[in-house]
Amino acid sequence: MPTAPHIALDSAAPAAVDGRHIRALTFQSVRMEYLGRVLGELSLTAAGHRALVVGSGRGLLARGLARLGFETVAADPSPAATALALDADDRLGVTYLTTPAEELALPDDSFDLVYCADTLEITERPDAVLAEAARVLRPGGALAYDTVNRTPVSRLIYLGAFQTLPATRIMPRGRYAAHRLRRPVELAESLDRAGLSAKDISAFKPRDVRSLVRATRGRRRGTLTDDQLPELVEMVLEPGSRPVVTYLGYAVRRA
Repeated sequence: MPTAPHIALDSAAPAAVDGRHIRALTFQSVRMEYLGRVLGELSLTAAGHRALVVGSGRGLLARGLARLGFETVAADPSPAATALALDADDRLGVTYLTTPAEELALPDDSFDLVYCADTLEITERPDAVLAEAARVLRPGGALAYDTVNRTPVSRLIYLGAFQTLPATRIMPRGRYAAHRLRRPVELAESLDRAGLSAKDISAFKPRDVRSLVRATRGRRRGTLTDDQLPELVEMVLEPGSRPVVTYLGYAVRRA
């Protein structure tokens, strides 16, 4: 079954709005906060360990992990995204690769941490993505991810606002589909089939949904720049709560 299209830029949008980059910018702080919790729970230090970001886009999260001290590889299926990541590189030693999440061109047992970003909610083959992540993880290594739940609210936001409504559209039509949004219980079953033991999920959301709407409309109109978005859209973790739209989680590769 074919994978969903990976499109770096939505050329139909004004000012070439890059929805993946907007998502990465607004999610960066909560991703790093959650990873800090995961590393603490696993007593995993960055120094002397290797991390892989799958679906790395322009490399923002990969560079964040490199700053922590990980030897980091950033993998993305889009050559355009890899080129943008190389342009943004700040000489932290990140290695950038163009390779699909379903068939990573990387050796077995070679990473202590894998993060799946902007991947699980667009692939038609989640089991293949997770099997590849498990394959490149060392036994005891951790897979972290963020993704989108399948609920009426998430469909309204991701299928409607983000890729259909002209005022708020930041993604190409067809990037998201209802059947590719997965509930936590479905993802836990896929993790188990891949030899990964699910350990946690945590909901996250904008502190104020109105700020997300204002920021999205402002970016579409060209009155806001990408760099202004993280301050305007503050994402917060909600551990223990039911994820209505987006959630983070992690699992550990079984020996």
